[in-house]
Amino acid sequence: MTGAIPYPSYRQRPLMAAICAASLLVGPVFSAPASARGPDGIADVAEKVIDAVVNISTSQTVEAKGGSSGGDRGAMPQLPPGSPFEEFFDDFFKNRRGGPGGGSKGGEIQPRKTNSLGSGFIVDTAGIAVTNNHVIADADEINIIMNDGTKIKAELVGVDKKTDLAVLKFKPPAKPLVAVKFGDSEKLRLGEWVIAIGNPFSLGGTVTAGIVSARNRDINTGPYDSYIQTDASINRGNSGGPLFNLDGEVVGVNTLIISPTGGSIGIGFAVPSKTVVGVVDSLRQFGELRRGWLGVRIQQVTDEIAESLGIKPARGALIAGVEEKGPAKPAGIEPGDVVIKFDGKDVKEPKDLSRVVADTAVGKEVDVVIIRKGKEEVRKVTLGRLVDDKPVQAAIKKEEPVEKPVTQKALGLDLATLSKDLRTRYKIKDTVKGVIVTGVDNGSDAAEKRLSAGDVIVEVAQESVANAADIKKRVDQLKKDGKKSVLLLVSNAEGELRFVALGVQ
Repeated sequence: MTGAIPYPSYRQRPLMAAICAASLLVGPVFSAPASARGPDGIADVAEKVIDAVVNISTSQTVEAKGGSSGGDRGAMPQLPPGSPFEEFFDDFFKNRRGGPGGGSKGGEIQPRKTNSLGSGFIVDTAGIAVTNNHVIADADEINIIMNDGTKIKAELVGVDKKTDLAVLKFKPPAKPLVAVKFGDSEKLRLGEWVIAIGNPFSLGGTVTAGIVSARNRDINTGPYDSYIQTDASINRGNSGGPLFNLDGEVVGVNTLIISPTGGSIGIGFAVPSKTVVGVVDSLRQFGELRRGWLGVRIQQVTDEIAESLGIKPARGALIAGVEEKGPAKPAGIEPGDVVIKFDGKDVKEPKDLSRVVADTAVGKEVDVVIIRKGKEEVRKVTLGRLVDDKPVQAAIKKEEPVEKPVTQKALGLDLATLSKDLRTRYKIKDTVKGVIVTGVDNGSDAAEKRLSAGDVIVEVAQESVANAADIKKRVDQLKKDGKKSVLLLVSNAEGELRFVALGVQ
């Protein structure tokens, strides 16, 4: 994730300039033809919006850790005697630790104040700015620094950790502000030119340009990942800065980079404006996020599961569980249903459903198209409001039984009718019904799919089972019918459900 770094001390700047100047003497500099530097409109856009882009300065008091270094960020590197960098590093590390002695006084380690810089942009001349949550997280003080150097104290309006966005408010200065508008990130095309403006490496307002490399990128950083990928240079300190189209509209908020060095290698990610607009509006209106909630647990429709359900091609979001008090329950949505369309929008995979539900207004009635037993049905659902996730209970370690009361064997599983003794042994809730797994063959498909002793099979091929004989009978029938796999609905001890497709051949 792109992080803000401490602002360079005044002594760094001439040194950096000297290094750059020295590098110019190494060899000739070749200028690329104008056609290789992008469209002429970039300069016009930059001139138009540059004053709306701000630096976000934060400070935080942290506990100093013990040790001779006086801090937790590492000691000064060892340099050869007389190195021209010796004075620079000595100055940098002393300032970072709060002075000689690593911030200690009379042998007592003192708390120290850390400073960082990121980027942001003004969206309302009344004094509203947007940035990344990680830029201002845990800050004791937040300041906005304008392009002309004006520094203004800011207050936090609200944050959304799941999209890494934050909204700030501040008192506008006497000089009129410049604000930028959001564009439609859904209209972005691959290869389209975009412009990033921010504060990389604490250098101040910096303009870079590139193209849209990809859209809807899911890099597993959160439940609503749908990033714009760009090769416009984004570095540490660019976090929270805007990504513009050539109309000067904000189409994204620069948030992440992938880099082995910490610098730009042409793989940067921005939260699309479609997501940002909804988050900013909610934070400004309520000071918190109010997302839609369907009240289901979902999972991927694999090729095996699709074959078991008679769905071609594999698509949609498989309902693995339905909350008893959730909106989906009264609408008649059940485990085993596959959602393929929500409120008129196609659902190709589970994350599509997560995003569109979250972006839908609380209380809105929507049509949900599902596939149930090979047929499409439409259910009307009135969305609820998503509340903060409940704490995840630590998994209960399942004790190995002294003996396995096996009554049947099928699919590489040892199966038994769920008795009171087995419920106690595996700590299975009374609400869980089905056939318990008491053993799994090593090397079997069941083992590969991570079934284990203590799991309870609730359904086979979308029909409930009460004893081990039921499972054996249904698996044998599926083999006769030429089925290649069987779909199991499996519960853990707490009653959480998931679907697992196992081969029957």
